[in-house]
Amino acid sequence: MAELTAFSSSGAEAITRTIEVHEEIPTNLSQGELEDIFDIHRTAEEIEKGDYKRVALQFPDELLQHSVPIFKALKAKIAEGRELYVLADTSYGSCCVDEVAAQHVDADALVHYGHACMSQTSRLPVIYVLGKRPIDASHCAESFAETLAALEDPSRYKTVVLKYDVSYAHKIGDVIAELKRRIPAVTILHTPVTLVQYPPSSGQQRNAHPLQVAAGDVQSNNEEGRAQVDASPEDSVILFIGGESLTLTNLLLTHALYQVYSYDPATKSCRAESGRTNKLLMRRYAVVQKARDADVIGILVGTLGVANYLPLIAHLRDIIKKAHKKSYTVTVGKPNPAKLGNFLEIECFVLVACPENSMLDAKEFLRPIVTPYELEVALKPTQTWTGRYVLDFDQLLREHQAGSDSTEATEDAEEEDLDQPVFSLITGKYRHAKRYGGGYEPTEANGSDSSAMILRNQEGALSKIDDSAAAQFLQSRTFRGLETRIGQDAPSILEQGRSGIARGYADDHRGQS
Repeated sequence: MAELTAFSSSGAEAITRTIEVHEEIPTNLSQGELEDIFDIHRTAEEIEKGDYKRVALQFPDELLQHSVPIFKALKAKIAEGRELYVLADTSYGSCCVDEVAAQHVDADALVHYGHACMSQTSRLPVIYVLGKRPIDASHCAESFAETLAALEDPSRYKTVVLKYDVSYAHKIGDVIAELKRRIPAVTILHTPVTLVQYPPSSGQQRNAHPLQVAAGDVQSNNEEGRAQVDASPEDSVILFIGGESLTLTNLLLTHALYQVYSYDPATKSCRAESGRTNKLLMRRYAVVQKARDADVIGILVGTLGVANYLPLIAHLRDIIKKAHKKSYTVTVGKPNPAKLGNFLEIECFVLVACPENSMLDAKEFLRPIVTPYELEVALKPTQTWTGRYVLDFDQLLREHQAGSDSTEATEDAEEEDLDQPVFSLITGKYRHAKRYGGGYEPTEANGSDSSAMILRNQEGALSKIDDSAAAQFLQSRTFRGLETRIGQDAPSILEQGRSGIARGYADDHRGQS
């Protein structure tokens, strides 16, 4: 038995392993500190204002220890007849609103605690409690002003686009005031954080254009002009407040043409981040080329709460079908290598999730995982990519709708040669791609595609399954599951099974020598 330990373990290591948890909020909070950090008064007011009867409280893992004190504090401040439910294990990422789990308790509203991606929800109104991380606003503005003054031509930057982790939203007004005091010549644009969000059906969802001129600027007096403000890479610089995170990574990818600087309140340091952008884009471009070589694509559903995820899935199915490739829609909850390893016939996955969960580190996964925008780039006939990057669902759908009318005529005029070989940048060779869904219906059995015919049983009966990539993959395997052998084997004799519990069955004789 000692030799087997080199290949497998007893599992004791997983039980005894010590996990380091960085506790941002101490557990021994006073009642006043608890109500201040977690916005108990504001949350209770929003619940009463919306007249919500059943409210779900969603906590990430790091804040689950505070769930009971928060539950008791909220329960004491809301009226009788209102029920609260604690949601612990989220269906997908903890930054997303778990509307699926909330519907299990028939909730009519949800309170989301901790870091949030702020994606537009599709069904429930959401009250956000984002936390209140400390930040020295004066030091932040001073550090960025010194960094900006050290550039070659700081006067050409007329606009500062302020981005930040949502946990610093409570102090962003102080940061803007300090920035205006130290660099008054620039215009500051920022995205106000909405602490209460409503589904699109309510007619109260957020504005489609996020950037606004900060309060105190001369340009901000005209309310109608604020929605038309935008920034250009030539005369703008981006300041991100927060530590190393997926939010910063997504910001670098989606704003590749901008100069990006980050200020970390924990270390009180300001540094340039734009140098990493090219490396990140090159890594994603390599994944795009792998997706280009894939003939069977799995649409991996990574959210059921972000608005417009269903139209996006329909759009992905449409462009995959037009590229004569096969698609399968897969939902496995939180994706991991073991779950996705069960779908060997799928050569590439496209993840439909919120912007912060759209990019997974695919090194541990068997197949590459791309974003919807990367799949659009991969399925284009010409291999061109300008470095532009899009993660927003609404923007992808709007651009598709705007471009579909102009390209419809050209698609009808051009007819693609399905037999033309495709050059792969991954292997450096030409390859013949498999074609699915050609839109033709063969009139004779001999003229049909042989891949549509599979062996159904041992008697030689044939069953036709059109464009089944899974059936083709099954026929290529040496082991296809257990044989039924109907009518070939005699039935076995019925025997009495075990009874009792797993700790000690009735037929166990441990006490006997």
